[in-house]
Amino acid sequence: MEPDGQTALFSTLNGIIAIDGPVKLQIMEFLYENAQSFDDIVKHTGKAKSTISVHLKDLKASHLLEEHVDPDDRRKKTYVMCSQYAACSQKPVFDHYRKNLEEFTSSFDSEGKLLRSIFQTVQSGFQAQGFNHTPIMENIGQDIGMKIAETFTSTDIEGLFEEVADYWQRHKMGKLAIVSHDPLIINIKDSFICEGTKNIGQTLCSFNEGILQGIILNRLNLQCNIVETECCGTGYEHCLFVMQ
Repeated sequence: MEPDGQTALFSTLNGIIAIDGPVKLQIMEFLYENAQSFDDIVKHTGKAKSTISVHLKDLKASHLLEEHVDPDDRRKKTYVMCSQYAACSQKPVFDHYRKNLEEFTSSFDSEGKLLRSIFQTVQSGFQAQGFNHTPIMENIGQDIGMKIAETFTSTDIEGLFEEVADYWQRHKMGKLAIVSHDPLIINIKDSFICEGTKNIGQTLCSFNEGILQGIILNRLNLQCNIVETECCGTGYEHCLFVMQ
């Protein structure tokens, strides 16, 4: 389903609830900092009282907010968030997701390009729905990197990354080159994760961060943190990773 606007996720006692209606999102945003009266919510949204009543009833039924009645005047009601804001999608990510979806309206030159587009679309789709997939993709990448490293033989950083660069190229994952060994700085061009992505204001390659960390941990017995500092997603024509 193609998204029409923002989606925000809220954590409740009953699990994660996704909200995508603009009026409901406006109400939840208004309640984020402080409790608000019914009249203040109506004034803030500019909607009719009957419309706001319906939305508040729905939000209350979903356990996203609570209704408090003034004991001295039961006509006066105050609303308080009883859920935790978890995540919210952003327009650049929606645009990126839509662009990826459009690629499936034409045929692909190779199986590799099809699989690359599927990967990019799934990843951007999670973001478009408001999920922060970054730590999950990094963890999965590290597990995969640990297994990939079992196919390598080098136990020094120079020899190891000659093998890594060859592996990247053979499997069409991009063109990997070492900029510096100390500190370790890795440049990847034509990355299968973000190739063709326009500047959406964020790095996209936590999966590659994880793979590189896993390889280093397995072959060099070194627990490290690989951080992507430059990416196609932040306006560059390459990805740059730095060991910290």
